Amino acid sequence: MTTPHDTDLISVLTQDHREVEEMFAELERIGTGDLERRQKLTEKVIIELVRHSVAEEAYLYPAARELLPDGDEIADRELAEHAEAEKTMKHLEEIDVKDAEHVTALNRLMREVRQHVQEEEFELFPQLRRHATSERLAELGEKVEAIKDLAPTRPHPATPQSPTAQKLLGPLTGLVDRMRDTISGRGKD
Repeated sequence: MTTPHDTDLISVLTQDHREVEEMFAELERIGTGDLERRQKLTEKVIIELVRHSVAEEAYLYPAARELLPDGDEIADRELAEHAEAEKTMKHLEEIDVKDAEHVTALNRLMREVRQHVQEEEFELFPQLRRHATSERLAELGEKVEAIKDLAPTRPHPATPQSPTAQKLLGPLTGLVDRMRDTISGRGKD
C-alpha cells in the first residue's frame, strides 16, 4: 500500500534518481563491450533525464524559490547544472557509440548528474521537506508525475528553462519527440 509520502515530490524525484543510477551502474559494467546494449541504455538514460529535468524545472525549482530562504540561489545553480547536462546529452546523442568520445561524454554526463543528485538530496530536498507541508509536497508529486508523461524525451538545449516554457512547450515538444522515438524505435529495449 502506498502512502501520500511515497508519491510526494521528493519521493518521486528520489525514485527517478535511483532508476538513473541503476542505469549508470549497468553502463559502467558494460564498459566498451556490448555496443548495442550501451547504445540502447544511453538512449534510455537520456530519455529519463530529460523527462526528470522538465519536471524539476516546472515544479521543484519554483517551489524552492517560493519556500526556501535561499531558494533563488539554489534554483539558479540547479538550472545551470541542468543546462550543462543537457548540452552533454545533446553531444552524446550525436556521437556514434563506437567512437571513443562516446565513453568520454557518457562519463562526463554521469559525473554531472551524480553531483547534481547529491546536491539535491543532501541540500535541497531536506530544506524543502522542512519548509513545505506534506499536502503541498503530495500535490507537487502528482504534478511531476503528470508532466513527465508529456515531457520531451530528447535534449533541447535551446528551449527556455522557465517553468512556464516547460509547462507550455514541453507537451508539444514531447509529442514530437515521442513520435520520432516511435518511428525510429529509440528508447525501446
